[in-house]
Amino acid sequence: MKYKVMLLPGDGIGPEVVDAAVKVMEVVGKKFDITFEYDNGLIGGCSYEKYQNPLTDETLNKAYNSDFVLLGAVGGYQWDNLPQHLKPEAALLKIRKSLGLYNNIRPAKVFNSMLDSSSLKPEILKGTDIVILRELTGDLYFGEPRGYDDEKGWNTMIYHKFEVERIAHQAFQIAKMRSQKVCSVDKANVLETSQFWRKIVIDVAKQYPDVELSHMYVDNAAMQIVRNPKQFDVILTQNMFGDILSDIAAMITGSLGMLPSASLGEKYALYEPVHGSAPDIAGKGIANPIATILSVGMAFAYSMKVKEAENLINNAIDKVLERNYRTPDIYNENEGHKLVNTEEMTNLIISEISRS
Repeated sequence: MKYKVMLLPGDGIGPEVVDAAVKVMEVVGKKFDITFEYDNGLIGGCSYEKYQNPLTDETLNKAYNSDFVLLGAVGGYQWDNLPQHLKPEAALLKIRKSLGLYNNIRPAKVFNSMLDSSSLKPEILKGTDIVILRELTGDLYFGEPRGYDDEKGWNTMIYHKFEVERIAHQAFQIAKMRSQKVCSVDKANVLETSQFWRKIVIDVAKQYPDVELSHMYVDNAAMQIVRNPKQFDVILTQNMFGDILSDIAAMITGSLGMLPSASLGEKYALYEPVHGSAPDIAGKGIANPIATILSVGMAFAYSMKVKEAENLINNAIDKVLERNYRTPDIYNENEGHKLVNTEEMTNLIISEISRS
């Protein structure tokens, strides 16, 4: 099998973690007779610096011709004052919308070797295995009208029936392969958009009688994720709420550097770590590559349909962590951790994969 991969390393630590993930992808690919053809492009601030555009049509066309996209991160302080449509983050919204990537899957599984790396008590965390499905192309992020002037700012929160239906189906289908529980998170006590969301989700649930559906307001969900995360299996939620809740879930795993994501549509797919560009450590070689490597694992599972490859990557990472190797973001001297940089962590994971 051969796959065309569009690499969009982006800004900050993006190129470092994407380079690490590609090395892992190559090693795993050889084990499963999979080869890759790569194309490279610019996105975010680096694209603006060269083209005065955070995402060019040429780059987007390359993405259209790929089997999937691997993205690093975008953004940096130097671009904060650009007009909204030229900000690096605008490129993320554009590529998600253009590729029709409506289903953002963010797993938050706590490795046993990472139980002491979170601010939560180990007995609360142990056994946590959550999948957050965030609708990615609706809500405040894309609603019109939007803007601001000297006196006010405004955004439009909107959802169409088909947008809610398709992400709800994805949630129930994933839940059927797990613990058969879906918790739909909204703000239906205040927002009409959420009342509409809840109505559609309930209608879709009738097609999945074996899956238990519950509902929770987003403020309560944020509290419950840190109070008792094991109560959740699949969380289904709106775009803005998912953005917030997935970052909370990331921190209970010990670091944003540990959380991967997949953004899927009917035809295209994009994989990226949840963390940002971390410009303060860019170029120092100390970024945590695990989230991006785990994102490659998701690519094997969802785009290449080789779940065994994802399991191989996850198990290798778990073994490295069990041996107490840590990048600075998850390092604790008092726990007997061994401090390693980006390259060393990557090589340790590759060594484990090679031994499997």
